[in-house]
Amino acid sequence: MKINVSGHHCDISESVKDDITQKFSKIASHFPTLIALDVIVTKEHGEYSAEVSTKYEGSSIAVKGKGAVMYPAVSQAAKKLDAALKHRKGQLKGDLHQKPSVTTPEIAHEIIQGMDLT
Repeated sequence: MKINVSGHHCDISESVKDDITQKFSKIASHFPTLIALDVIVTKEHGEYSAEVSTKYEGSSIAVKGKGAVMYPAVSQAAKKLDAALKHRKGQLKGDLHQKPSVTTPEIAHEIIQGMDLT
């Protein structure tokens, strides 16, 4: 899985990239069909926010974590992403089960049309 890390109003060093990659690689092991994650770390007004977006099985999932320090913000985003992916996986598994078919009684005019009245 490819993890794209970028920073907005903050510098992202190689050690930070490695830490973020390590944190999100655990999610990649649970959901092997993920292709790429886009992680944007932003610093505004002394608060860090980490936005993560991805596509999983036909739907796009985006989460955001905030904190006064960068690492807890990234951890919060990782937990939210894991929960969102589990929810989506549950929806997909729920759709695989066969839905009950509706049985409607035959309508009287259909019965009469099928009869030979000659």
